[in-house]
Amino acid sequence: MTAKYYTQFVLTDAEYQGGNEFCGVVELSQPMAQDSDKRDIEAILARDLDLSQSAVRLVSWSRLH
Repeated sequence: MTAKYYTQFVLTDAEYQGGNEFCGVVELSQPMAQDSDKRDIEAILARDLDLSQSAVRLVSWSRLH
């Protein structure tokens, strides 16, 4: 079962200076656990964008129904 989330995040990598805030819908193959940590979500975004986890800073994250 997939789960969709609306997310806002900032890329802190030097390559994205000036245009580094992004928002949109992220679809995961399964829902995140209720007790997921912010770092877990940043890790998923970083992996999907082929960046290091430290290059992604989560601003907001909410599940769409």
